[in-house]
Amino acid sequence: MIALSLAEIAEVVGGQTHDIPDPSVLVTGEVVRDSREAGPGSLFVAFVGERVDGHDFAAQVVEAGAAAVLASRPVGVPAIVVEDVQAALGALARHVVARLGATLVALTGSAGKTSTKDLVAQVLRSKAPTVFTPGSLNNEIGLPLTALTATEDTRFLVLEMGARGIGHIRYLTGLTPPRIGLVLNVGSAHIGEFGGREQIAQAKGELVESLPPAEEGGVAILNADDPYVRAMASRTKAKVILFGESGEADVSAENVRLTDSGQPSFRLHTPSGASDVTMRLYGEHHVSNALAAAAVAHELGMSADEIARALSEAGSLSRWRMEVTERPDGVTVVNDAYNANPESMKAALRALAAMGKGRRTWAVLGKMAELGDEALAEHDAVGRLAVRLNVSKLVAVGGREAAWLQLGAYNEGSWGEESVHVSDAQAAVDLLRSELRPGDVVLVKASRSVGLESVAQALLETGAQGEVAAR
Repeated sequence: MIALSLAEIAEVVGGQTHDIPDPSVLVTGEVVRDSREAGPGSLFVAFVGERVDGHDFAAQVVEAGAAAVLASRPVGVPAIVVEDVQAALGALARHVVARLGATLVALTGSAGKTSTKDLVAQVLRSKAPTVFTPGSLNNEIGLPLTALTATEDTRFLVLEMGARGIGHIRYLTGLTPPRIGLVLNVGSAHIGEFGGREQIAQAKGELVESLPPAEEGGVAILNADDPYVRAMASRTKAKVILFGESGEADVSAENVRLTDSGQPSFRLHTPSGASDVTMRLYGEHHVSNALAAAAVAHELGMSADEIARALSEAGSLSRWRMEVTERPDGVTVVNDAYNANPESMKAALRALAAMGKGRRTWAVLGKMAELGDEALAEHDAVGRLAVRLNVSKLVAVGGREAAWLQLGAYNEGSWGEESVHVSDAQAAVDLLRSELRPGDVVLVKASRSVGLESVAQALLETGAQGEVAAR
């Protein structure tokens, strides 16, 4: 964070100082909510959770070197006391962002947010110092904490914004007002909470509504191939840039193909020129993500050649998202278990099919959460797609949603042991350990709550120990 005195912070957040001998002491370290991350010059934010009260760690963080605690009550050590810690954290982030003068890029969408954010950040980082959301810390706490990691030399701030209801993104853009807003898609993620795609579109479109007008530098970057997103052009006064396959797109790709290992290659077209890209990421769905990142970079002055070079060098920065690891015995494990929705599940299956040409492919899948009344149909559709893509074996893991996956595959025409339903992750591991052969490709994917990353981790440990069955 940029250096601020405790007196300045108290004024910004509307707080009272307690047990602070010298209000001119500077916060020069990070703003943290985890007491284990506190260090010299840091500011510890004391949240009260369901099981843990951050105030209980106040003395510990000050002993570790923290300058003070942002708290809702006095804690016997240097503290700035406020009525609402979350609101105070947001106010501090808003103040710091305004002081910085960096270009703030915000993005949202039902699927692909984190992968695209990582691409945008890596492309912009090749041009100038860039701060971006780690992982998917995209809510009312994670977003301001990310913004507060920016320093005086930060030129670009790339923030992912998530929403679980109407008004959430409006709140986030109030904390960190973007100049460039990127909307990827409107899909089925959290449809059970929103009630329908129209409501999801309403929530996601709050991002473009927050942008400054075109004459003040506001830019809305929209997916030309998604009708819900394309329609958001009418909800903003910002300049509109389109990306995608549509003939209307300002940023597009041609000659798209996948390498033998499943990595996309294409010719990138931007208003400033064209250049060839071969990505390190896996799956054709990353082409759309790359075009979105290219549109942002173009608007920030990068040439087509610069963008193509950065996209070709970019990797995955966030764990358990299409992490591809080849074991010593030749088994390839694709760990995409961080989360899942119908769109990302189908994209992962297509990537598996492309990667596994001429090899046996395994799809180890679990439930997709928060789909409401569409849950049965969506799980059935994923099971059917696995058969249509000729996935060698579907392993559906868990309860009724997994049973729907397996039933969809069965009804589509799977036979014998091409699809199987197992009770839990350990049962899946036991099955795979007994049946995997060198050269097989295994995809592991489900919603975060299922915890299927344990399957991928167990398979990699098995490979390291050389316990795979050879047939």
